[in-house]
Amino acid sequence: MNRRLIFFLISIAVGIGIGLVYGWLIRPVEVVDTAPNTLRVDYKTDYVLMVAEVFADEKDLDAAVLRLAALGGEDYANAVREAMVFAVSYGFAPDDLANLQTLLNALEANSTTVAQPASSYLQGGA
Repeated sequence: MNRRLIFFLISIAVGIGIGLVYGWLIRPVEVVDTAPNTLRVDYKTDYVLMVAEVFADEKDLDAAVLRLAALGGEDYANAVREAMVFAVSYGFAPDDLANLQTLLNALEANSTTVAQPASSYLQGGA
């Protein structure tokens, strides 16, 4: 083999080795779990949209309220409204907007469920 090719292959191997040592031993990745209430508005919107999509399939408002409780606070309809404002301003798909609107309508129609504290859902109350 050519000396240049051998030097090139050795350089690649040394680079990979240094990268692995640095990534695994010197500065390993720190995995951090976060709660949905600490997310940026775009990720919160995605979270609310996922709740709305599941609600569109299951039609279980109690489960949707329990999922929205992870965002903190007790005004779940307002969380959905904020998500809709963001979704409209960033051009989300019409189906996504329809799912958000369906969830918002259900939350507003059933204000007694919405007004119940999230802690009661977490303890099994309905």
